[in-house]
Amino acid sequence: MTEKHIRFENVPYGRLSAKQKELFNFQKIAATLADYGFNCIKLADDWQGADFLAYHINGTTTLKVQLKSRLTINQKYNGKDIWIAFPHKDHWYLIEHDSLVSKVGENTKWLDSPSWKERHGYSSTSINPKLLVSLSGNKVGPVYGSVFFDDEETSDPAKLG
Repeated sequence: MTEKHIRFENVPYGRLSAKQKELFNFQKIAATLADYGFNCIKLADDWQGADFLAYHINGTTTLKVQLKSRLTINQKYNGKDIWIAFPHKDHWYLIEHDSLVSKVGENTKWLDSPSWKERHGYSSTSINPKLLVSLSGNKVGPVYGSVFFDDEETSDPAKLG
């Protein structure tokens, strides 16, 4: 019997294709949600607006989750019981979309923007301190490794300071 050898090397996020990035990011959030008793199943297409389903060990809770690279709201998710998962700095956040829209409305002027009013969506990598405080209960765990970085320089967490 011969022994197989494989060399494990980190792959820079920026070298992944769009589909590979999506799968990579799903694996990262799924690992975090496992700590909370969820089993995550990636969907082949956006079924009812969800990228994946998160089934809880309690046997009754199932979340339809849309995975985003930044805080994102979109009117197409209104009233659909969609949860938004997104990283911000070094943590994942998970919040029901309509609750997120309410918090955004209470803490920003984004709902008055042309982006929301005319294009029906808004996303931002920048979250003001007031909104961030309101989202503290939706923080679900640290972001491990290189998630959502597009170039090799920023894909190494050690280089981010």
